[in-house]
Parts: sequence; C-alpha cells; structure tokens
Amino acid sequence: MEALFIWIENSPLSLWVRGESGWHMAFPIIIVFHALGMGFLVGVALAINGRVLGLAPGVPLTRLHAFIPVAVIALIVNAISGVLLLIGYPTKALTNPVFYIKLLCIALALWNLRWFTKTVLTNTAYDSGNMPLSIKRLAVISTGLWASAIIAGRLLAYTYNHIMSI
Repeated sequence: MEALFIWIENSPLSLWVRGESGWHMAFPIIIVFHALGMGFLVGVALAINGRVLGLAPGVPLTRLHAFIPVAVIALIVNAISGVLLLIGYPTKALTNPVFYIKLLCIALALWNLRWFTKTVLTNTAYDSGNMPLSIKRLAVISTGLWASAIIAGRLLAYTYNHIMSI
C-alpha cells in the first residue's frame, strides 16, 4: 500500500494540488470549493430536516424538492474537490480512521437525503406538517450525521499519523 501512496504522491496531479509544481494556489482554491459544496449540500439537507421537525410550517415540504438539484451539484463539487484533496495527501487520509468515519457519515446522510427526496418531498400528505415520529427521528439522525461528517472532516487536519509516505 505504501508503494501506491508514494506513486500517487509523486504524480503531477498530486504535486499540483500540494503546490509543488510551481502554482501554489491549487490547494486553497480546492478547499474553498470543498467548503462551498459542503455548505450548499448540508444546507439543503438541514432545510429539509428543519421543515420536517416543524420549522417554517407554512412552507410545503414538496416545494423543498426544487432545491435537490442544488444539492446534487454541490455533491458533485464535493466529490471532485474531495478526490483532489485525497490525491494531494493520500497517506494522510487513507491511514486515518477518522477519514473512514467521515465517509460513513456522508454515505448514510446521502442515503437519508435520497430517501427523503423520494418518499417525503414527493408526498403532498406531508405538506400539512403532520409528520410521523419515525420521519422526525430520521431528520434528527440526518442532522447528526451531517454534523459528524463535518466534525470528522475538520479533525482530519489534526489527527493524522503520517502526512506523506515520501
């Protein structure tokens, strides 16, 4: 595995991300896009969760479905920027258990958002605000998963054992 990390770390793309190939702005710009993507993606999810939990009761849940394309674009931005950050420092991320906790939280939160999109945001019966307790629980769990993913992402900057293999 270390040989793979060394190969990635020596690749032109990894050197570019780390600013070792002449242009030093790649990493900060990638981080900005990652943060913006996260803000929009998590923002849409939290707006849905908040509405399910009783905030803004005058807003029909089905209207929030219009924000799902924003979340999808934000997810694409996060996936691309996240892969670039991983290529920049593969050893740092892939040897850190916190990275896998972050990925698990994101996967579960995305599954939850997809379920809400297909089940809740398309059902006008939920527009009135009469929400089953099971759906409210999923909104609380979703909020916790997104918060955990963000916290784990921030902890990645401080919890690694090895930043690079080379």
